[in-house]
Amino acid sequence: MRFSESWLRERVDPPLATEALCDQLSMAGLEVDALEPVAPPFTGVVVGAVEQVESHPDASKLRVCRVDVGADESLQIVCGAANVAAGQRVPVACIGALLPGDFKIKKAKLRGVASQGMICSAAELGLAESSDGIMVLPADAPVGQGLRDWLALDDQAIELDLTPDRSDCLSVIGVAREVGVLNRLSVSEPASEPVPATQDQRHEVRLEAPAACPRYLCRVVRGVDAQAATPLWMAERLRRSGLRPIAPVVDVTNYVLLELGQPLHAFDLAKLDGAIQVRLSRVGEQLTLLSDDEVTLDDDTLVIADAKGPVAMAGIMGGATTAVSETTRDILFESAFFTPEAIVGRARRYGLHTDSSHRFERGVDPLLQQRAIERATRLLLAIAGGEPGPVVEACAEAHLPPSPSLPLRKRRIEQVLGIAPEDRQVVDILQRLGMQLEEQDAGLQDAGWQVRAPSWRFDIQREVDLIAEIGRVYGYDAIPVTHARSAAFTRAPREMAFDLDQARRTLVARGYFEAITYSFVSPEQNALFDPAPAAPPLQLANPLSAELSVMRGSLWPGLIQVVRQNLARQQSRVRLFESGLRFRTQSQGLCQEPCLAGVIVGPVLPEQWGETRRMADFFDLKADLEAVLAQTGRLDQLRFQAPDEGEAHAALHPGQSARLLLGERPIGWIGTLHPELAQRFELPNAVQLFELDLGQFGIGERPALAPLSRFPSIRRDLAIVVDADLPFERVREVVNATAGDLLKQLVLFDLYQGEKVDADRKSLAFGLILQASSQTLVDADVDALMRRLIARLEQDLGATLRS
Repeated sequence: MRFSESWLRERVDPPLATEALCDQLSMAGLEVDALEPVAPPFTGVVVGAVEQVESHPDASKLRVCRVDVGADESLQIVCGAANVAAGQRVPVACIGALLPGDFKIKKAKLRGVASQGMICSAAELGLAESSDGIMVLPADAPVGQGLRDWLALDDQAIELDLTPDRSDCLSVIGVAREVGVLNRLSVSEPASEPVPATQDQRHEVRLEAPAACPRYLCRVVRGVDAQAATPLWMAERLRRSGLRPIAPVVDVTNYVLLELGQPLHAFDLAKLDGAIQVRLSRVGEQLTLLSDDEVTLDDDTLVIADAKGPVAMAGIMGGATTAVSETTRDILFESAFFTPEAIVGRARRYGLHTDSSHRFERGVDPLLQQRAIERATRLLLAIAGGEPGPVVEACAEAHLPPSPSLPLRKRRIEQVLGIAPEDRQVVDILQRLGMQLEEQDAGLQDAGWQVRAPSWRFDIQREVDLIAEIGRVYGYDAIPVTHARSAAFTRAPREMAFDLDQARRTLVARGYFEAITYSFVSPEQNALFDPAPAAPPLQLANPLSAELSVMRGSLWPGLIQVVRQNLARQQSRVRLFESGLRFRTQSQGLCQEPCLAGVIVGPVLPEQWGETRRMADFFDLKADLEAVLAQTGRLDQLRFQAPDEGEAHAALHPGQSARLLLGERPIGWIGTLHPELAQRFELPNAVQLFELDLGQFGIGERPALAPLSRFPSIRRDLAIVVDADLPFERVREVVNATAGDLLKQLVLFDLYQGEKVDADRKSLAFGLILQASSQTLVDADVDALMRRLIARLEQDLGATLRS
């Protein structure tokens, strides 16, 4: 919600400076998101009256003007605007004036003719993004007065970031009520007395969807001058609120929207065919919107229709076929109450977001429609004239939202807020908020009040809502700080359960940063990264956007987006991890799986002089992952299994990925991002990923004490040649099975493929560290063990000793 401070102070003017007022609003829950001047600084600009306009003798597009600026003599100014004319009031920058952009006005000659200033456009004064000509001021603008003072441009635009429950403050009058409550001031309400009808034309209304639209008001206004100019005071208020003035009818509806919070719409009466029908659309119906977009309507979209079909998407946007134009003479004002349930999500579905839908989705005062249409009628008659007809109302009382009567207990206030305000304070706060109170029997345990909230506070639905209002207005900063006391119960965690916090600390210690990404992704990204694409993703009923419309089946899409953003900002070394839920739909319902995922790309080490630059690869990520999984105490059971053909993860490089197994249980994936995806997301080819399903870890192994051997160890190295596609894991299994308890450590220290080794073979060199716990190993024992090991390697793996 954006509005000017001067507009707010016209309704309620607390004795506070601007910054103090903003702090007060923020402390009351209406967070001030921005405070900006309504116009850039400029000096030396006054109101001038154009007395005479003549053609430039040497330039057909220039005009030589005589302008009265209230000085002893009028000024001669050369102007290039086509719309300059005698008799106009215009802003004039005199000699020495300083305009936005540090543009100083000096004496000049334009094509040989002296110019003593400049007639300004709105864009040149910073009051508009673009202008077609000079800014023409009202005829009663005082000649010679400073423009900045006359337009009160030393004003501030306040922008509030409101929570969805406070839509009552999506209007100037709503914010004014809050300021009045906080400062014990009365609010000057805008005039909204009924405008008497001067002609009898009525327009029929039929409510065919009363549950979605329980109240609809309309009024015919005939003989409107659609080409009248919107007064400068209204245009300025709209501009300072972030809206562009368009034409009187549209500007009046926008003005009432900002002032009262009630969206309005105006139809060209001549373009309507028959009665207004408020109904749900029919499948296949089409509507061309004011934005010129043509949409095909779903069967649950509320529309305003006439005999020919839909003419507006209710509460969202009007149709182009019945739009008010410069030739419009007769209009039909619409002022309705659409329930939030009927509007929420519809605008996003059609790729729209309007000021009307923003308000109707959050809730509008169901009793505001009559007041708004009277206010709009009065403003329009003052600007563009016309003859108003009577207000026609169609109402389904049974479907209007009820105003509940809520109990408020004194003891409950103290329990929630931690303070016990006096009864008079509670009554004063609630009455200032517009609530009706009836005191309950003080002798009862639940003594207190029965409270009914005003119609504009439809967010008040529970007792705790009333207590929150008391605390908010009382002042959170006025509540003394106390330390809560409660009985403390500690429960020891399962000793060998996987500790996610410890895993986070391990990754951070290894140079990772933790990321937190959205749990929502696009269906396309989910299909690319979800390892179980056969299960359809969970669709959101009310997505923020099409790119965030399904629940993620993997943590990788979010991490990939963060990597892209970091690389785009010249961060060449990225190491990230995230823990959170992934979501799968199953026959028994939604399954939420806790996961830990990570990604690395770029150099292994930060840039330095001591090490040469090397890009991180699969094995660097594997080492990080083993460090995390070491806490399970089952690292000896961890296996990296290359997937068989047709079983590879779709998002990973088929030759540089592995399924993670803990024992025989699959726990996740590790690998290099598939080259096609790397190209699609404009990433390097060496992006390494892992994802663990934490729910599959089970309970780790309990550490057991083992005495150190008093006998020396022996190391024997062995080099064998095996098939190129044989994983070292198979070699490890054979060595462990043959050496048994004597093997204390197996170290792979060389991998070779090349000269003197067949093209389909590779050489593996590894060291065996052997040690017995009850005796000293002698060469004969070790030699016998090595002969058995070589025989097993030859028999089981087809290995040969490398010469």
